[in-house]
Amino acid sequence: MLRPFDTSQQLQMQGQQTDANPETSNAERKRQLSDDSARLLKLANELKAEVDKTDKDTLSIAVIRKADEIEQLAHKVKEKMRLTAGPN
Repeated sequence: MLRPFDTSQQLQMQGQQTDANPETSNAERKRQLSDDSARLLKLANELKAEVDKTDKDTLSIAVIRKADEIEQLAHKVKEKMRLTAGPN
């Protein structure tokens, strides 16, 4: 029977260093979430500005790429939010 990975194992699989202290791991995860969320907001504002410049029948490659970047970052944030390392 397989058991689920704990937070340390999940972070190691993602290539991130972990700390033995769950509080330190949670603090780092929260900092990363904050940074990523701020980047998401910036990208969303940039996307809105680019979309506002286009007409209703045309989307540029840059707009599509920016939307893809937002989607990937949003998935990354969602996965980090799922990780838990002890009670908060």
